[in-house]
Amino acid sequence: MKKLLSLGALFLALTLLPFQSQAQRRKSKAAAAPDAALYSGLEYRELGPFRGGRSAAVTGVPGQPNLFYMGATGGGVWKTTDAGTTWENISDGFFGGSIGAVAVAPSDHNTIYVGGGEVTLRGNVSSGYGMFKSEDAGKTWASIGLPESRHIPRIRIDPNNPDIVYAAVLGNIYKPTQERGVYKSTNGGKSWRKTLFANENAGAVDLVIDPNNAKVLYATTWRVNRTPYSLNSGGEGSKVWKSTDAGESWTEISTHKGFAKGTLGIMGIAVSPVQADRVWAMVENKDQGGLYRSDNGGESWTKINDERKLRQRAWYYTRLYADTQDANGLYVLNVRYHKSTDGGKSFSTYNAPHGDHHDLWIAPEDNQRMIMADDGGAQVSLNGGATWSSYQNQPTAQYYRVTTDNSFPYRIYVAQQDNSTQRVKHRSDGYAITEDDWEETAGGESAHIAVDPLNNDIVYGGSYGGFLTRVNHQTGTTRGINVWPDNPMGYGAEGMKYRFQWNFPIIFSKHNPKKIYTFSQHVHASTNEGQSWEILSPDLSRNEPSKLVSSGGPITQDNTGVEYYATIFAAGESPLKEGLMWVGSDDGLVHLTKDGGANWANVTPKQMPTWAMVNSVEPSAFDPAVCYIAATSYKSGDFTPYLYKTSDYGATWTTITNGIDSEHFTRVLRADPNRQGLLYAGTETGMYISFNDGASWEPFQQNLPIVPITDLAIKDNNLIVATQGRSLWIIDDLNPLQGLSATASTKDAHLFAPKDAYRTKGGASSRKNLLAGTNHPAGVVTHFYLPAGAAQDSVALDFSDSSGALVASFSNKATEKDQKMTLKDGGNSFVWDTRGDGAEMLPGMILWWANLDGPKAVPGDYSVSMSINGQPVGSHDFKILADPRAEASVADMQAQYDFISAVNAKVQEAHDAIKNIRDVNKKLDAFTALYKEDAALADLLAQAKALKEGLSAVEKALYQTQNRSGQDPLNFPIRLTNKLGHLNSLVGLDDFAPTAQDQAVRAQLTAAIDEQLDAYKSLVGADLDAFNQAFNQKQLPFLKVDRSK
Repeated sequence: MKKLLSLGALFLALTLLPFQSQAQRRKSKAAAAPDAALYSGLEYRELGPFRGGRSAAVTGVPGQPNLFYMGATGGGVWKTTDAGTTWENISDGFFGGSIGAVAVAPSDHNTIYVGGGEVTLRGNVSSGYGMFKSEDAGKTWASIGLPESRHIPRIRIDPNNPDIVYAAVLGNIYKPTQERGVYKSTNGGKSWRKTLFANENAGAVDLVIDPNNAKVLYATTWRVNRTPYSLNSGGEGSKVWKSTDAGESWTEISTHKGFAKGTLGIMGIAVSPVQADRVWAMVENKDQGGLYRSDNGGESWTKINDERKLRQRAWYYTRLYADTQDANGLYVLNVRYHKSTDGGKSFSTYNAPHGDHHDLWIAPEDNQRMIMADDGGAQVSLNGGATWSSYQNQPTAQYYRVTTDNSFPYRIYVAQQDNSTQRVKHRSDGYAITEDDWEETAGGESAHIAVDPLNNDIVYGGSYGGFLTRVNHQTGTTRGINVWPDNPMGYGAEGMKYRFQWNFPIIFSKHNPKKIYTFSQHVHASTNEGQSWEILSPDLSRNEPSKLVSSGGPITQDNTGVEYYATIFAAGESPLKEGLMWVGSDDGLVHLTKDGGANWANVTPKQMPTWAMVNSVEPSAFDPAVCYIAATSYKSGDFTPYLYKTSDYGATWTTITNGIDSEHFTRVLRADPNRQGLLYAGTETGMYISFNDGASWEPFQQNLPIVPITDLAIKDNNLIVATQGRSLWIIDDLNPLQGLSATASTKDAHLFAPKDAYRTKGGASSRKNLLAGTNHPAGVVTHFYLPAGAAQDSVALDFSDSSGALVASFSNKATEKDQKMTLKDGGNSFVWDTRGDGAEMLPGMILWWANLDGPKAVPGDYSVSMSINGQPVGSHDFKILADPRAEASVADMQAQYDFISAVNAKVQEAHDAIKNIRDVNKKLDAFTALYKEDAALADLLAQAKALKEGLSAVEKALYQTQNRSGQDPLNFPIRLTNKLGHLNSLVGLDDFAPTAQDQAVRAQLTAAIDEQLDAYKSLVGADLDAFNQAFNQKQLPFLKVDRSK
């Protein structure tokens, strides 16, 4: 039987610890953090994938057929100017996070208002940051108030005055507040007045201006709240309202004749622009729910439809929209969307590309032009919904957890909310991270994922309801291995045998690669791939019966597993000591076992809020007694960050949140495995870093957008960031952070040790791709810091091989384009592509399948040194590593390097000759044009003609001069340098030595080129000398040529 130990037993166990480790901990002191300017050159790389995440806010612009805006539920505001073909973020640098509403002023299309905080209040909902405004179509933004609004589902703007704006504020969904209702501004957001307030528990959820009369507005208010264990929709304050004086005063109209009686929940409202006083309301009500219509402005109502498909899961949908040109046209959004052409009596059902629809905008002048927001982002239709644009072009995915495998390139595993799981290559063999670089894997949208340590193609993934699968990617098979396959859908947590949370953990043992753990309120383990499971713990939650209840509220129940409570939510096994495991529950407990689960001790931090959710557990890689936890309490209305560290197996805990904003609650903390005390924290609003084991924190946002961070992973010295609304981001090299000293001065230049680089395929495009993620740069990335003014000095980076021979040199003062660096004061990054000397492509050249690039450096030891004005700054060694997939040996790669180098050298020699030929012929043409009528120079003109013909013959043998466009070589056969350059392409396809045939053809082509070069040398030797001698005798200007080429 598994036992819980008292703290006394735990303290007894602590006395057996080695004295030395305790002494080391006593000596440790918090060190100062280095200046953030020193690592300002580090940037996050946007990995994607580009598969849209949830949106609940879209709008178009009247009269602008291709212009639309989208607010993502975590990813900020986006704009398309090509009807949804591509999207660009327009809020980065100003604000971000969850967006609840976007509106464009009808009378001034440059004026845009945005409200923070989505209305789709699912378990992973994020709150917003108030109101924002742009007056230049999204180029710049200003914060304009309502910072405590938290959730703003609707914004409406007076059709004739862009300064009159209304905001429907739902408010804080976790606790009662006064900041709810409808707010009005008459000065463009400079000040706000609350004109409608239902009560401290019910906020405004829908709001419309009557298109027929701008003084008439309709609003609905909704009593809703979330707790850590429930969603409650409906109750006092849920009402329908009307204003006839431009929102200054309001009258409840949900008590009028014909309307639903009893407890009301969420309600949506729409007004026909075509028929005055025609109003529809979708009503959540236990017995009388359905679609109601009034044809007299809400004076009386008639229930016209009660189909469940229109109102299922009401809290998540309940949006309706009047057709802009048909008085009987009405759209209702739900899992699918529904359209009526008879005023709402009957509906046809449709689906946008994703489904789970949340917002719709229909152009007032063209009811065929529309944009839909759904759980896959935004999609545009220009033909009334017959076809839609894609959502595979929006990097707005919401991820829960992130892990990796051990393949090359290693893959990142995530579960996308409202979609599938994915495994994504962290770098590709191409020039972007595209759809070809990821695939679906085990589990479902809410999964933790664990990869078999012994086989990268066997993956375990979970999902809600305790769903757990094993996927073998090699065989394409999937097996269900649920711990207890009793489907709980629709039931509350009460009475369940095992409570598996929506996002229950799954991890492999760090000491036994055959052992996999998963977690309900118990710890479960399997050593036979899920064929059977062993329980390793008692219930490690508080197991409070009052919190194990059905969720949904007084009207509609909603039990998917999101609200299943009193479960183990995070766990971590010590990498140093087998049998040592920490687990944290979603109801505020932390437990520790030191004997593989035979005994457990409650080691909960005394200062942690009672019902806090322990979201991440991070055992130290340096000391088994050390562990870090991140907890949240935002679902109880407390946005405070909670981070804790223990150095004595949980006997005592230290709060380590100094420097983190008071409302940036923390979901995850990860400890750097290579530098003790270097910590990374992901918060609701971005990233933080600590260099002193949590004693203090600094923002670590760099170029990362403002977005909730849900999880972090460290792999191969990369930091992988999973976000809730902006997909995946990654820092490719943590060396600069690991090597920084707290005493490093910003007055000095610093060169950081480069990360070892792979000799592999692919690279980063120089242009931003709006449809795919950014790939890893090809080559060695070197980070360095320049103090103020140094970027104007002569700065050089020199790369040398193991013998000390210089292989590449770059400088900001270099005159050659391929050797020049562009620098700035502060942090800099430079990519050496590791390639040797290439050959020059001359102006106007058309080559068919020929490569003139230099060969990639051979794997081995290298170094980089930096100097400023000739004075050394520093030097570091690094390695270039062979691609683990390569079939060739290093000797083969050296042979390839030598072969391509020889090819390029000969091509360059020939192209230098062609440059000289072109120069001489140009001068001969000038001479001929000048003296062609002079009979006294007939012999000299004949010499000039013969000399030009001879030189031109050489050029034509070396290069096909008739080619003028890309496919001309199909008509005019390629010549010698093109053929030799083709060998560069062929041999450089991958890491292989040249074949015997490659060598033979190179020798043949080289001999043919040498024959032409000999002819060239003769022509520019004796023939040109003879011409110049005769030319000189005539006392004419002397023609010269550079004979070194």
